[in-house]
Amino acid sequence: MSKTAYPERVRVLTAFLLASALTLAQTKVVNKSAPAPIFKHRVVKAYPHDRTAFTQGLFFMDGQLWEGTGLEGRSSIRRVELVTGKVLQNHAIDTKYFGEGLAPFGDQLFELTWKNGLMLVYDKTTMALQKAFRYNGEGWGLTTDGKQLIMSDGTSALRFLDPVTMNIDHTVRVTDGGIELSQLNELEYIKGEIWANVWQTEGIARIDPKTGKVNSWVSLKGLLSPLERQGTDVLNGIAYDAKGDRIFVTGKLWPKLFEIKVVGSK
Repeated sequence: MSKTAYPERVRVLTAFLLASALTLAQTKVVNKSAPAPIFKHRVVKAYPHDRTAFTQGLFFMDGQLWEGTGLEGRSSIRRVELVTGKVLQNHAIDTKYFGEGLAPFGDQLFELTWKNGLMLVYDKTTMALQKAFRYNGEGWGLTTDGKQLIMSDGTSALRFLDPVTMNIDHTVRVTDGGIELSQLNELEYIKGEIWANVWQTEGIARIDPKTGKVNSWVSLKGLLSPLERQGTDVLNGIAYDAKGDRIFVTGKLWPKLFEIKVVGSK
């Protein structure tokens, strides 16, 4: 997201994190231990992606991608055909909101806003706005484990929310090597783990939802060529097709969306 001027208290997790620019802001040592292992990726297939989409939320459902885009005056939620990248359904949200994370629950869609402190709730079929809930702090990433909504806010905290009342059931702090990991961005729940983009990095953290500990990292360095990188923003967007066991990733204003496989350690 276009967040700037974050106070820097940067600590390097590993030599890889430094080389890949996986640096962390606002870190705090909790209980120092060995950092999580790092895995590579393999691209299975590349698909077209709307270069005007400032991707903030992404998930896969009913054979299609669902995407939430950001920027004030340009934010939207949309249903997208995977193979062509064609937008099949689009709902522009109020121009005063900067759209953020997007997740489904039941027959509804839940969308965060960056600084407005509002969770917007839509009908999944019509995308009509039904209601809104207030929350404290910023809204960044959103996913679901099928029981609760899981939200990030730019800090190391993950909030587990009741999707009916939006009450916080509990919060976990995310750590790697005993160091709190902040700037957790777009989220996806995959096979019992929370996968998180980390803002301004080329890595995905795979997080234990019970402890908050990072189990491993996935390096996504080099997905776009230098030419394709021109005019783009950061890596952001993870979607999982549970039926086909496929993982998709993209970024803000990226020309492509990729299906990837995780392969051996770096």
